[in-house]
Amino acid sequence: MRHEDTHAMPYPLRFSDKREAAEFIFQNNIRIVNLCHIPEDAKLKTLSFSATDRKRVKEILELGERADGSSLFSFIEPGRSDIYIQPNLEKAFIHPFSALPTLNVLCNYFDEDGKPLTISPQNALMRGEDRLNTSCDLTLRAFAELEFYIISKLETEPTFQGPTDRNYHDSMPFSKFENLRNEALSILEELGIPTKYAHSEVGRIPGNNATIEQHEIEFAAQNLADTGEAVTIGKWVIRNVCAKHGTQVSFSPKVSVDHAGTGMHIHLCALRDKHNVISTAEGRLSDEAMEMMGGILRFAPSLAAFANPTPVSYLRFIARKESPMHICWSARNRLALIRVPLWWTHVNKTGEAENCRETFEYRAPDAFANPYLLLAGITIAARYGMTNSRKSMDLAETLRAEASGSSMKKFGVLPRSCEESARELQKDRKHYEEGGVFPEILINKIISKLESCKDEKLWQTLAEKPERFESLLKEYLHYG
Repeated sequence: MRHEDTHAMPYPLRFSDKREAAEFIFQNNIRIVNLCHIPEDAKLKTLSFSATDRKRVKEILELGERADGSSLFSFIEPGRSDIYIQPNLEKAFIHPFSALPTLNVLCNYFDEDGKPLTISPQNALMRGEDRLNTSCDLTLRAFAELEFYIISKLETEPTFQGPTDRNYHDSMPFSKFENLRNEALSILEELGIPTKYAHSEVGRIPGNNATIEQHEIEFAAQNLADTGEAVTIGKWVIRNVCAKHGTQVSFSPKVSVDHAGTGMHIHLCALRDKHNVISTAEGRLSDEAMEMMGGILRFAPSLAAFANPTPVSYLRFIARKESPMHICWSARNRLALIRVPLWWTHVNKTGEAENCRETFEYRAPDAFANPYLLLAGITIAARYGMTNSRKSMDLAETLRAEASGSSMKKFGVLPRSCEESARELQKDRKHYEEGGVFPEILINKIISKLESCKDEKLWQTLAEKPERFESLLKEYLHYG
């Protein structure tokens, strides 16, 4: 089979065993097998194998390979750093950007005893989900709004220059990168990652020799593990599409202090017996939704340790531009930490199971978050809310903001630095460690990394030395 023919295959590829996977590789002239995995930095990693030796291919598909865990996870000591990466044959896809016919197989992490790696973010999320399901008989589903800036240097004066920060839902020719964004959208669907839609976002930064504009791809609701995977592969696809077209892309919370920041809002719904319990039969916010929202509001300061892990994350809050700085919720207000978006209450429902049309939106996270750790933290907060029902509902009632936002200053605010979020995580760590969801060593390392940022006085320092803004923003342009 020619390489171009492999791109027409149905995705994703799910193999029942190594024999079926190996036969696919040999019959379709696959030249390279990539073992792909997602470590601490939440970027897709690749270990490549030639697919010419049939015996070796079958061995790799069955056993995986060893890797240096200390280079993938900061909380693994170099003295005993070997771990296994083992293929999950139900999650494979043809590499859409490779020059050679290549099969990517997603992998899981295992320790030296062949057990799931305890400190793996994916396994922390699995434990958090299991604990929530057992305690509350609920399954959380989520989807992310992945925002990003596309940056292209120009040799000539750009045509059809739109106004600054007025790029929301713009079309060509005012939106310069609609084709790139839609190419990424199409590839994601081919890879089996369901999406809702894509559009240009508000950010547009003027410049004589560059086009810098913001876009968004919003995923469809899935279970939490698949949501984490969708975010990671989504960023990988978008970066590869932009590289193919000679442009850059950044998921940084701030690419320019004076212009719109970039978030990764998380929408949540909850299923019981395959029905969404976020809304009542009358289309109102349910008690269970209020409990979960109350839990997230209660843990908002410490959740920042997972949702906002870099110094530039906090520049997004301080500089505002519709960023959710205040710990409160609202039915409409985009300055609130939790927002309940418009529901389809005027439409007759079909009654179909597992719909996630009704959600609430947690607006603090940015795309530098490890999505697995973030979602694991959310399971802790949601469980706390539901197992402390009265306390959580009272808190949610107290922290409700008016849609107008005129009284927002009466509410508490999120941490303003990595160091502050580290202190908040230290205060709440017993809740995250309870039931073994977050191992102690993992919490210790997250706190240590946040403290090492030394950004408590960052805003004041940058205000005194504005030239340091550009170096900081450049440092984090392609992080995460």
